[in-house]
Amino acid sequence: MNISTFIDEAIKEDIGDGDHTSLACIPSSAKGKAKLLVKENGILAGIEIAKKVFEKFDPSVNLEFKLNDGDQIENGDIAFTAEGSSRNILQAERLTLNLMQRMSGIATLTNQYVQKCEGTKAKILDTRKTTPNLREFEKMAVKIGGGHNHRFGLFDMIMIKDNHIDFAGGIKQALEKTQEYLSKNNKDLRIEIEARDLKEVEEILSVGIGNRIMLDNFNYEDTKKAVALIGSRYETESSGGINLDTVGEYAKCGVDFISVGALTHSATGLDLSLKAM
Repeated sequence: MNISTFIDEAIKEDIGDGDHTSLACIPSSAKGKAKLLVKENGILAGIEIAKKVFEKFDPSVNLEFKLNDGDQIENGDIAFTAEGSSRNILQAERLTLNLMQRMSGIATLTNQYVQKCEGTKAKILDTRKTTPNLREFEKMAVKIGGGHNHRFGLFDMIMIKDNHIDFAGGIKQALEKTQEYLSKNNKDLRIEIEARDLKEVEEILSVGIGNRIMLDNFNYEDTKKAVALIGSRYETESSGGINLDTVGEYAKCGVDFISVGALTHSATGLDLSLKAM
């Protein structure tokens, strides 16, 4: 679902057969002005989406943006003002806030992880642990916060995880079958495979197929050993239960990437509010 279609569906979900509160007490000719008020420190995300939401409701509403996506924000900042039809501003309010609060929360949390990795080469990645139909917005927010996007879905990268390995009959079988499948179907997709321990890392290296090895739930010492063992033959990615307290130490182990599901499945929305002026 593209962004335009999503906004259309979200408007239908919220408005139904009409915003009867506004229709009842706000004259159709009424004009007003409102401000998007920041009530919590963090990283702002969703400005570009807010523009699209207001354009859907009423392109004549005048938006004056004072902040941009990726800006550091503080309690009391004003992100933008909206001036025009009072009814249309009120109707756009909740959808705009829902998306911007969610996106700003993700961007803020992502930025905290990125800061913990400063001075290392490790890049922070998101995962597919996203809200259904909100993945594009959530992954956009990760990038705004300084992170990087992993695969978008099941279609744009091969990721061989433990269940794939077990169902395929082992690491060698999974990698060889994958290589055969990509060749047969003329697909050029990068291959990542999960390793559960150092023995599996050695087995992957012996097969020699793929681009990246995911070190799943490795401790610090085994991560360092794995990075040394792999060298430059594969990219390396740490994953599994990594949090703000531990991400810095994993980054120091020398991995190329650290994937964190919490960026999207556990981020708390940032406190924003639309207030009449």
